[in-house]
Amino acid sequence: MNHIQSNKLFIACCLALTVTAMTFAIRAAILTQLSQDFALTDTELGWVNAMAFLGFPVATVIGGLLYNTLGAKKLLVVAFVGHVIGLALTISAVGFWSLIISSFCIGFANGAVEAGCNPLVVQLYKNNKTTMLNRFHVWFPGGIVIGACVAMGMSHLALSWQSQIAIMFIPTGIYGYLIVRHTFPHTQTIQAATAVNVKSLLSPLFIFMAFCMSLTAVTELGTQQWIERILGASGASPMAIMAMVTGLMAVGRYFAGPLVHALNATGVLLVSAIFAMLGIFLMSVASGVEVYIAAFFFALGVTYFWPTMLGFVAEKLPQTGAIGLSLMGGIGMLSVSIWSPVIGNWIDLSREYALQRNLSAAQAELIAGQTTLGYLMIFPCVLIFAFSILLAYQRKNNNFEQNEDVA
Repeated sequence: MNHIQSNKLFIACCLALTVTAMTFAIRAAILTQLSQDFALTDTELGWVNAMAFLGFPVATVIGGLLYNTLGAKKLLVVAFVGHVIGLALTISAVGFWSLIISSFCIGFANGAVEAGCNPLVVQLYKNNKTTMLNRFHVWFPGGIVIGACVAMGMSHLALSWQSQIAIMFIPTGIYGYLIVRHTFPHTQTIQAATAVNVKSLLSPLFIFMAFCMSLTAVTELGTQQWIERILGASGASPMAIMAMVTGLMAVGRYFAGPLVHALNATGVLLVSAIFAMLGIFLMSVASGVEVYIAAFFFALGVTYFWPTMLGFVAEKLPQTGAIGLSLMGGIGMLSVSIWSPVIGNWIDLSREYALQRNLSAAQAELIAGQTTLGYLMIFPCVLIFAFSILLAYQRKNNNFEQNEDVA
């Protein structure tokens, strides 16, 4: 496939990922409205969030197993249909269970995007995998910036949360048109047949990276999905913080090549974990303008987590193929799904404890958010230890006898 056609498909993939990110941002922005309209506790909101993150790994596992048979185009058609159904069901939701179903559909669509696009990008840019995966994943934070700005603008105009969901039909229709219109390359099994891919998943290194993926995902997405509830009483604008954080992430991912070259993937992951831990700690003790400064460090930390984890697997464990890439993304989202109700429960319990101490409602909300951030700090702390071990092992074993693939 020629360079021009490859770039057209890359643009279609980026737009599909933008829709995925907008669903994340706008749903995060409307959590308080959903809580009020449907009388939901934060724990119940956690279960609604969990369904979006559960649908994702279900799609990535199925998509990864069937990628060699179906190919990227059919998986992206599934994603398009899932987004249309999920958005429509969300707008027409009447309570907790209808939100659960609609969230799962959107999550499944988001997972189908990842299952189809990640191996396609690897196939299109065989000699530049990590850099192009980072550039593809620019559009997750980029889409969150767009979604956060849309949510803030529409909220300022006093438009309903249903209208905020409905506006996502526009980019969804555009990426649906592009994937139908363009010709995709013939599916190539990445390194090996599906049976060999599945067998390679039992590698101790893959299992270790899957464990780390579960922690990086919660550090990044668990914090951001709850940002409106965690930082709502901090004196800062949660959606402005989300836009700032994800804007920095987008810029950082676009220029990831030199950093990966300088530190290698494992070094990038270790430094990222350190900054993520520092950022979450600072947010847990900050208020007002200080929150924006703390969020800057958090952004530096989470910028490279997701695409660099995928790039590591694509380069160091190529025999795991498309299923390896899909499963890594699925494990990350499954972890967020599992932890989302727990995070919601942390907020509920911390608020209740603060109110029992006769604090005002505003003070209770602030303490609940800060306490929850304190719990979330545990995840990057564990990652610092894990990535330190990985880096030492990598140096001892001559970089796993694999050469880094950088721009």
